[in-house]
Amino acid sequence: MELLTRFHPVREALRARRRALHALRVQQPSPREAEELLALAGAAGVRVEPCAGPELGRGLPPGVKPQGYVLEAGELPELELDALLGLGTPGRRCFVALDGVEDPQNLGAIARVAHAAGVSGLVLTDRRSAPLSPAVSRASAGAIEHLPVARVVNLTRGLEHLKDAGCWVLAAEPTAERDLFALDDRFWQGDLVLVLGAEGRGIRPGLARHLDTPVSIPMAGAVASLNVSAAAAVILYEWVRRGRARAQ
Repeated sequence: MELLTRFHPVREALRARRRALHALRVQQPSPREAEELLALAGAAGVRVEPCAGPELGRGLPPGVKPQGYVLEAGELPELELDALLGLGTPGRRCFVALDGVEDPQNLGAIARVAHAAGVSGLVLTDRRSAPLSPAVSRASAGAIEHLPVARVVNLTRGLEHLKDAGCWVLAAEPTAERDLFALDDRFWQGDLVLVLGAEGRGIRPGLARHLDTPVSIPMAGAVASLNVSAAAAVILYEWVRRGRARAQ
């Protein structure tokens, strides 16, 4: 059982219906926006439990506040890589693969921007990767509830599989010679995989040998790099921009 809290994660879980949904606890007197959640819970056949005082937050980890709502739910489903490859429109898809991103806040922030940009799914590893926890749902403002996720045992083999399926594989690398905004149009044509490494350590050297190209984001300031979720936003929206330019 997982306990989702706050309005946006609870709302998106009820909208997406990708989890098993068991019960919705609602603070009494209920907040103004509760009507939307009650309607979604009713449509999904989810039991509603009005709660007052400490009963609302029973079972929550220390420091986590319900902020009016707690949704009792199952875990988010995870796919096999081939199932992820079956989603979206071939030739127009983007996938985001994470190498060693273990902070749930970073994973959630990346999921939020990836979903907003129209990414078809995330690729995570079995080890050295954050689980799809309620903390990730909170950090993503519920976006992870909609974004398909595949787990792979070995990311190197996973990237090779994606390349065999016709994907270009790019990665964010602060020291890369190729400028993101000057990158050849051919790298933006067809399906794309964006690889992002952990902050500080970046992408592992062994994995870098399996990329089509690393790219750098031009920096005008004294700070050498963006955090991983900000870098994801810049690169993914360059992918969106290039795609729109081709469609004109």
